[in-house]
Amino acid sequence: MKVYRLRIAVQFVCFILLVYGGLFYIDLGNRLPTFSCAYMDDRGGGCFFIGFQHMLSRPFGEFLGDAGIRLLKALGIFALWAIVLNKAWCGWICPFGFLQDMLSKLRSFVSIDLSRFAWMTRNRYKSVKYILLVLMILIPLGIANSAFGLPTLPRDWSVAFCQICPARLILPIFNGDFSQIYVDFSGSVRLILTTLGVILTGLFFTTAFVKRRFLCSYCPMLAMLSLFDKIGLLSLKKNGQRCTRCGNCSRACPMEIREIEEEKTLSNLVTQDCTLCLRCVEVCPEDKALETRFCGIPVFTATQEGFLKRQGLAGNDKTANGA
Repeated sequence: MKVYRLRIAVQFVCFILLVYGGLFYIDLGNRLPTFSCAYMDDRGGGCFFIGFQHMLSRPFGEFLGDAGIRLLKALGIFALWAIVLNKAWCGWICPFGFLQDMLSKLRSFVSIDLSRFAWMTRNRYKSVKYILLVLMILIPLGIANSAFGLPTLPRDWSVAFCQICPARLILPIFNGDFSQIYVDFSGSVRLILTTLGVILTGLFFTTAFVKRRFLCSYCPMLAMLSLFDKIGLLSLKKNGQRCTRCGNCSRACPMEIREIEEEKTLSNLVTQDCTLCLRCVEVCPEDKALETRFCGIPVFTATQEGFLKRQGLAGNDKTANGA
């Protein structure tokens, strides 16, 4: 089975469903752990983060009543989605991730060399997504509540993450809506946030021709999904005794996760940056060294026979070399 091609097909279907699903009366709710931007009119489901920020921007006292119940309900729905599919939301469903993958294919098509960050550089900045997640929680709370003698934040900070998120600017374009591409000069806070949004949108396009899924490495959604790594029903297991450290897995990994090759003792390989794209299992040549399971049942296992068969079918496919 050519998982890479299957994943692209699933991503395409999910992109159509999430971006245009509203045209077919499809509504998956607004608690999805993926960037199906709420600023799209015809979306089939909405990103969890915009509602999450709105719910947090309430006075603390209200969390003891209906506001707290709504927040717990929203978190429960998000957690359920996250537990069922784990980080496959990032690798198989997210429309923003799909666009990054398509730009990477374009980079490969025009023969622009792939760049890789030094391991120390990647390790140094991997905490950025967690910092963004913490800020996304603290900033809304600061809109209606003061702390340590500080004044409350102005409402211009409302949904601050959405204002800087490049998905807000890019995804509505596929519905013919270019209205989100702007810099708001009506206030200093809005000016800063919307300018950051434009800058990150520029990085989205430029970095796609340098590094695969660059912005995913700093995505707070990936950070929030990481809270469910160990309890997700979909998992990635490794048998370190069967691994020969050939390096196929780390070279093919779009997130450049080195642990997948080097780890010998840890069996659960869904690390903080893993998107469960399953490329590592696809390119592994050792029997049962890597295995994907759902509810503990194997659904895709690395085998020498499967590896050789896929190599024969792929020929000189650049994706086998991590393109």
